[in-house]
Amino acid sequence: MPVLRSQLDTASDAARADREAVLAALERITELQRKVLAGGGEKYAERHRARGKLLARERLDLLLDEDSPFLELAPLAGAHDPAEHVGGVSGIGTVSGVECMIGANDPTVKGGAVGPSGVAKQLRMLEIAERNRLPLISLTESAGADLPRQADIFVPGGASFKGISRLSAAGIPTLSIVFGSSTAGGAYVPGMSEYTVMVKNQAAVYLGGPPLVKMAINEDTDDESLGGADMHARVSGLADYLARDERDAIRIGRQIVADLHWRKAGPGPTLSPDAPLYDAEDLLALAPMDLRRPVEVREILARVLDGSRLSEFKPLYGSTLVCGWASIHGYPVGVLANNGILFSEEANKGAHFIQLANARDVPLLFVQNITGFMVGSRYERGGIIKDGSKLINAVSNSTVPHVTLMVGASYGAGNYGMSGRAYDPRFVFTWPNHRIAVMGGRELAGVMSIVQRQKAEKAGQPFDEAADAQTREFVEAMVDAQSDAVYASGRLWDDGVIDPRQSRTVLGLALSAIDSAPVGGTRAFAPFRM
Repeated sequence: MPVLRSQLDTASDAARADREAVLAALERITELQRKVLAGGGEKYAERHRARGKLLARERLDLLLDEDSPFLELAPLAGAHDPAEHVGGVSGIGTVSGVECMIGANDPTVKGGAVGPSGVAKQLRMLEIAERNRLPLISLTESAGADLPRQADIFVPGGASFKGISRLSAAGIPTLSIVFGSSTAGGAYVPGMSEYTVMVKNQAAVYLGGPPLVKMAINEDTDDESLGGADMHARVSGLADYLARDERDAIRIGRQIVADLHWRKAGPGPTLSPDAPLYDAEDLLALAPMDLRRPVEVREILARVLDGSRLSEFKPLYGSTLVCGWASIHGYPVGVLANNGILFSEEANKGAHFIQLANARDVPLLFVQNITGFMVGSRYERGGIIKDGSKLINAVSNSTVPHVTLMVGASYGAGNYGMSGRAYDPRFVFTWPNHRIAVMGGRELAGVMSIVQRQKAEKAGQPFDEAADAQTREFVEAMVDAQSDAVYASGRLWDDGVIDPRQSRTVLGLALSAIDSAPVGGTRAFAPFRM
């Protein structure tokens, strides 16, 4: 394949300024991640340890194969809401040689209770496990729903149990290792799982704890006799395995996974996985915080793709959308990457390329830096709506796996045409400079101002310039805050904000997870407007 040649001047003032700005943004994200890692804080961590228990991430470390990578997903879930403190960890890791979806409750945060963002995170993890055929391991210790927020949890939360059952129905194994008290919703996780391991004298599973039993039927009982591990192993049959302690439970869990003899159903990496020719450190200079500054997307691709190789498709047509064939860590991909706004030519080119990728059963990587489709009377007459609809049609009906990396702006229907969250890509990751909205804050505030000005003119009323300026300032600030990368990730519009330098590694792990399921394209698309 042809090799991309870099023209990036990493010593320029602009490159240095961008690098410093991105590093500052990463430090903000790192600080948020430190809070997530701290769980409920040192006080509750020490109380947990004093009971002879391991912390959630310590359990995870023992479960994973030694020195194997772990792709954590949605680590900033709930970060947009000051009232939320989402405990627990979810991600994809290797256990006994098998890539698995792993979720671990953090009992130092409200006893492992789940809030609204925690529910959304669980549902997303179940979706990823099902679509990518990943065995599910739940490291369970949960007080169930965060009761003060039950109105936001009860209805969507029920789908998590359905999700576990759907995995089993699809032939995807599910395993729950229960370390402590798991009540109500927390009890249904081991109940719905195919394999359940419980820790003796520590795990307790019941629909209602002793206080609720007393209130409901006036029965006096205790944790062990009501739902202890020994009782469930000997009497109810809920526990399939009774572990001596937490380490023994993890050992049993690893053995269960080994005994699955699980095999991937995808084609596997088939191309040379050699490293890019250029340093990943340069990516910091390709992520400007000022999204009005253009970025040559080939410079990004040259630092992500195997050997910096890209065989471009239609390189002279629709030049603001770069399409071509490449690979990442040996996994073949078709690439669609924004190099500017989308015109009719770009939309037609993208739709054509997506059809080709489906015909060849090749996954697609979308690299988004898009302000939308072109507007204006010339482009409306030229058919921008019908051409843009072709691209969205192709994205909507494509069945090869999509992975989306957002490296800059993601505005308007450009987000849709480039496989944004609403179009069900297998994974979505963003850089810290990422912005997502209907349009930029300045543009949205300006549109609203024009509409109000025209309304006043039609009514023959004076227009309040001072009030308009104040409104525009407020709207612009609000949109900018709500389009921020951390805000978006907190609402699970993506699967994580990543360090640009880790893009190749993250994408490789995502493609490896995708390869657990069969990879197949469609030949059936909805009718295209011609």
